[in-house]
Amino acid sequence: MSEDGAVRPGVTRLKLTGFRNYASLDLSLDARPVALTGPNGAGKTNLVEAVSLLGPGRGVRAASGEAVLRRTPDGPDRLWAVHAEALTRAGPVTLAAGSEPSDPARRRTKIDGAAATQSALARVFPMLWLTPREDRLWAGPRADRLRFFDRLVLSGAPDHASQLSAYDKAMRERQRLLDRMAEGARPDPDWLAALETEMAGRAVALAAARLDALARLQAEIDARPSSRFPTAELALEGVVEASLAAGASAAGAEDAFASALMKARPRDSAAGRALSGPHRSDLTARHREKDQPAADGSTGEQKALVLGLALAQAGAIRSQRGAAPVLILDEACAHLDAGRREGLAEAILALDAQAWLTGVDAALFAPFARAAQHVRIEAGAVAQIG
Repeated sequence: MSEDGAVRPGVTRLKLTGFRNYASLDLSLDARPVALTGPNGAGKTNLVEAVSLLGPGRGVRAASGEAVLRRTPDGPDRLWAVHAEALTRAGPVTLAAGSEPSDPARRRTKIDGAAATQSALARVFPMLWLTPREDRLWAGPRADRLRFFDRLVLSGAPDHASQLSAYDKAMRERQRLLDRMAEGARPDPDWLAALETEMAGRAVALAAARLDALARLQAEIDARPSSRFPTAELALEGVVEASLAAGASAAGAEDAFASALMKARPRDSAAGRALSGPHRSDLTARHREKDQPAADGSTGEQKALVLGLALAQAGAIRSQRGAAPVLILDEACAHLDAGRREGLAEAILALDAQAWLTGVDAALFAPFARAAQHVRIEAGAVAQIG
């Protein structure tokens, strides 16, 4: 519960069984931020990975069900499970993720005992996360930036996950037919056209959600400039996004993209993949104060830009939905100076969000003082709670 009496979404009890290096864990919490400290290899990231599997997406490591099974000298455990009691704006819920008994590689997720879709998880328990992988996001591959941005979009637009899945399915089916074309077969042109129409409709929905999220995010950044984090100027580069941004109607953008896909069949057949579409879009950013591309900044500046985006998106969601999402910030304080560590704590507390943070040294989280729960992890077990 926050100071104004509103419910602060967050995990209040976490139970693990056979997960990574945890034989078992039963951790009772409140909805304040959680600072996890301990030596390297103790299981801090494993614990926040477990929390991330309770939200939409594949978790902070995008690991398979078999990969998270606890390993012992006698071999891996047969099953793993993550169970949580959580607070949401709609009231308390139970969340669970675990392996399918008949197929340990598969993950199943439940809300109050019923099977949950990615969209349902995003709607009930929105979540944002950052890992050390995002430290060089701006200098890394385009696909990483797009995945990162789609996670931001999903946290505020729960149906984004189903649109992504449907677009990807239609694109893969179209490519299967084009591959047959490359082998000399003559796929049904009506079926190809139907798949391209499906792709076009999903593409416009994806692009519209991204543009809406980008506008909300940039507005949040501009309305609440931070002296601790650099200001980002954001843009989306993509053929469908550009069409909508230029004023095309949804129907017009769909028709234009479907026509482009039809004309690109020989090219995509030869390439073995679709070379144009929302799966090829890119998020770009400039450091406003330095007037330079984000990729040209230092590692610390790039990390601060990404952190600033995540915090701004959490603020935008709070304005949109009445509560901030749960934040997972793995090694967030690495490469941050003392001023930015203080700024991070101030921003999280101002958001009234439950954030899960990891670090080796408890001093990294001193700015939180008693406004956070401090949990020390050693060898896959809770050593201390303060």
